[in-house]
Amino acid sequence: MGCDGEAATSLQVLRRLDTGPRGLTEAEAASRLTDLGENTPPRPHTVSWPLRCARALRDPFTAVLLTLGLVSALVASWGTAVVILALVAVSAALRALGEHRADRALAGLRALVAGTATVLRRSGEDAPPRAREVPVAELVPGDVVRLGPGDLVPADVRLLRARGLTVHQAVLTGESAPVAKTAVDVPGSAADGPFQEPYLCFQGSAVASGSATAVVVEPGRRTRFAVAQGAAAPREASAFDRSVHGISWVLIRFMLLTPPLVLMANAALRGRGLETLPFAVAVAVGLTPEMLPVIVTTCLARGAALLARAHRVVVRRLPALHDLGAVDVLCIDKTGTLTQDRPVVDRALGPDGADDPEVLRWAAVGAWWTLQLAELPAPDALDEALLTAAGPVGEEYDGVGAVPFDPERRAATAVVAGTLGTHVLVTKGAAEDVLRRCDLGPAERDRLLALAAGEAEAGLRVLAVATARLPARTRPYTAADEHGLVFRGLVTFRDALAPGAAEALRGLADLGVSIRILTGDHPATAARACRDLGLPTAEAGTATDVPHPADVPRSADVPHPADGPAPEGAGPARESVVVARCTPEDKARIVAGLRAAGHTVGFLGDGVNDIPALRAADVGIAPRTAVDLARETADVVLAEKDLGAIGHAVTAGRHSSANIAAYLRVTLSSNLGNVIAMLCAGLLLPFLPMLPVQVLAQNLCFDAAQLAFAYDRPGPAALRRPTVLRPRAFLRFITGFGMLNAIADLATFGVLALALRGPDALDDQAVFHSAWFTENLLTQALVMFLLRGGTRPGPVGRAAAALAAVGLLLPPGPVGAALGMTGLPPAYHALLAAVLGLYALALRAARARHDRWRPGRS
Repeated sequence: MGCDGEAATSLQVLRRLDTGPRGLTEAEAASRLTDLGENTPPRPHTVSWPLRCARALRDPFTAVLLTLGLVSALVASWGTAVVILALVAVSAALRALGEHRADRALAGLRALVAGTATVLRRSGEDAPPRAREVPVAELVPGDVVRLGPGDLVPADVRLLRARGLTVHQAVLTGESAPVAKTAVDVPGSAADGPFQEPYLCFQGSAVASGSATAVVVEPGRRTRFAVAQGAAAPREASAFDRSVHGISWVLIRFMLLTPPLVLMANAALRGRGLETLPFAVAVAVGLTPEMLPVIVTTCLARGAALLARAHRVVVRRLPALHDLGAVDVLCIDKTGTLTQDRPVVDRALGPDGADDPEVLRWAAVGAWWTLQLAELPAPDALDEALLTAAGPVGEEYDGVGAVPFDPERRAATAVVAGTLGTHVLVTKGAAEDVLRRCDLGPAERDRLLALAAGEAEAGLRVLAVATARLPARTRPYTAADEHGLVFRGLVTFRDALAPGAAEALRGLADLGVSIRILTGDHPATAARACRDLGLPTAEAGTATDVPHPADVPRSADVPHPADGPAPEGAGPARESVVVARCTPEDKARIVAGLRAAGHTVGFLGDGVNDIPALRAADVGIAPRTAVDLARETADVVLAEKDLGAIGHAVTAGRHSSANIAAYLRVTLSSNLGNVIAMLCAGLLLPFLPMLPVQVLAQNLCFDAAQLAFAYDRPGPAALRRPTVLRPRAFLRFITGFGMLNAIADLATFGVLALALRGPDALDDQAVFHSAWFTENLLTQALVMFLLRGGTRPGPVGRAAAALAAVGLLLPPGPVGAALGMTGLPPAYHALLAAVLGLYALALRAARARHDRWRPGRS
């Protein structure tokens, strides 16, 4: 809404919009609709299949694979080129298909919004205005609309007249209670922002009670509802993007360095020049985890499909599933997540502060007859809570009249028949306003105000109840009769807890996820809800207490995504932190600050006020009932606003991430060891240690076996902590275990020298190639089984056994002969078994030492 609309009087607004209280004519409305377009928020455009596939190829690792494939084609290594390009194409297709399915599922979950609005239109200049229903999309600036209980505000509007109007604007501000609105003609200062101005209502709000007439000031793409998405900051790289990019650049450095080293070493020591280029490319390909795009996409797609099928959780962006598994801080709102959007009675207190059920009975009587006798009955959430707690009270008294709630006097009164010839006024409302109408001395009034303030500071909403007995009369009662009242007591309310919230919070705590509650409510109200759920709170404050991310140094005990994970127990406190009075900018700032401190942050939101934070988080989560813009911004969409579903999603993310991490550990350490051994062998031998076609065959066998990682079940320990793919941790892991693998490969030289008739046997190229081919596949099978984590064989164990069988049976067979290999003597197999046995013992010892030294590392 423009500044002019916020600072001008209602008459100035009408003049600026060239309209009046009687509304526009049909011709004027049609002309403006043609010029300005429909009153609809911007919708995301549908992404074409070619663009989806192209976006799937953007990460640097896929670019490296494409480059290696093209280089292989240039050096006429057609088999390598075809395999690499086929893997890239399959990965891009799988990722594009997964995102297409997620978008299609989201379209099926998309909630419908209000279809029509009541607008005043005239058939001509001199014709009287007529109220009629028109589609919301046809509203234009200058239209005069009428609002009633239950209506959705169809655009950003300026109130012209209002009667007892309160609106729910939680989707814009996060406030759980309805906000009173009045048609003041002279605006005051907007110190707290436009949402606190009493004369403005915004698209996305819902009328809770009362009625109003308003003029449309900003429709469609110019409403604050729609502008919120465009005003949000661009999304930063998520935890998955940072991790994959970091690991990819580590591999890129290795791969760019390997071919020149091979060429220079062979040219300097063996006099071989460009004829070794195919071998150098094959070695670089051997270092490359070609299956990484396929494994990553398959793991994430399977996890996303399982979530959608079993828990109705739609993952719109596949990498967001990994980010869910890495989440260690979850930021949520209070209303609708920890609590339901309704209050329940907590206690009824007499003037002395002791429990008094009579206070609840009188409050319920007032609520019942106010609803029954008011000219425009509008059920209030507090009235519903009173009637639910007190049970049927309407038959105890006969109703006489009612003075409905007024936001300015903040009270409502019901009049019932008392004893013969008397009427009883039952007034309930804000403590300050009710006590002002009671016949009390200053000291007693101050004491009762302090009693009410104490309950409010405890996070409860407070309703004061007073009565007065008057002579019966026939003249209608008004607000002027609310004086000389007898104070009866206070009724306190707390937020109704969301079913299953306490259990879900305990489940998230068991997963190592800390909770941050970012709400527009009062700090005491949010802290009270946490206590009622059994959730300990480390602190409760307002958004102004939280410093800007740039002013917060990164904590030494919280790891940055580029570092290794923190030891068990380090990182965020296990207690929740409540931050109240949050604006949309505050929420995004707090999320950004947590990310700057090294956390992986999830944010659950459903309103327009949540869109900046949804974008700022590593993974944005929204329920199906969220506003369209929030749902389209989110990475993950829940069928219901249920913390339990988030727990399932986090577990699924860790499942997929653990499999991806196991694949990377196994593949990179094994590949690095093979490359080091090949470089050494290339310098020690008078011939190539393995033919390029044999390197390709070995890679194909290993790649096929590695598909099992996409279907593996990680051990329970991998699911109990956030799983992040950390480049530095992987570099340390693959360097250590890669060197161990290289030692096992080089030990094969000694075995060959002893088993194959002495040192001269090394001149038998076919025997050497066959022996090393077998040894490589057997060591890779051992690495797959021993480094994956967990104890059950599972799919990876079966794949490792199949890989070992191929290593033993392929060289002496016809396929081996076609690849230039031959059978091996029995002595070699005996000595090889001894080498592999020692290698297996060394692997287990090294893995146990690694786990003890760096607990919790991914």
